[in-house]
Amino acid sequence: MKNRIKNLVVCEGDLPEGITFENGMAAIDCEMMGLNPHRDRLCLVQVGDGNGNVWLVKFSSNNYDAPNLKKLFADSRVVKIFHFARTDMVFCQKYLGVMPSPVYCTKIASKLCRTYTERHGLKNVCEELLGVKMDKEQQCSNWGAPVLTEAQKHYAASDVIYLHDMKNALDERLKSLDRLHIASQCFDFLPVRANLDYIGWENSDIFAHH
Repeated sequence: MKNRIKNLVVCEGDLPEGITFENGMAAIDCEMMGLNPHRDRLCLVQVGDGNGNVWLVKFSSNNYDAPNLKKLFADSRVVKIFHFARTDMVFCQKYLGVMPSPVYCTKIASKLCRTYTERHGLKNVCEELLGVKMDKEQQCSNWGAPVLTEAQKHYAASDVIYLHDMKNALDERLKSLDRLHIASQCFDFLPVRANLDYIGWENSDIFAHH
């Protein structure tokens, strides 16, 4: 995995100025203190450009101004690729005040085209589609620590470094199954679904009959 990373930069509080995404796509992931946005704070946002460059935006206080990161999330010209976008998008809305859009979720894509399995975690999808075995040991480490360890940095980078390639592989499968259009519609709905989570309907299906 480390060989895929050409440039890994830890940034305090925001992305640097002048970063461009030539392919129109940015890989995004978030690390939090837990999964409840109203209780657990956002600690880190990882951004990858698909060319081996990864920026780790670290929030060590309650200052979430981050104008460059917010600009990226609101940029309609750049697709934000997540794995299980729904949770990360809620935290972005809560702490950064921006619901990322447009988005692509590799977990949703996997569920639409890998119907022969229930294993849709990032590690599982990456291993099958790209032949890469990911180390998830740092997943439950303390992301609110004042200083990230080297193991945490490389774990965080691994969560975004493969997303562009995964998207390409998943798109090919979706095309072969004639499900690319329904996947796109699911991605378009994600900001609405995330907002429902944010305002209290995370465990309720409002489309259900009962």
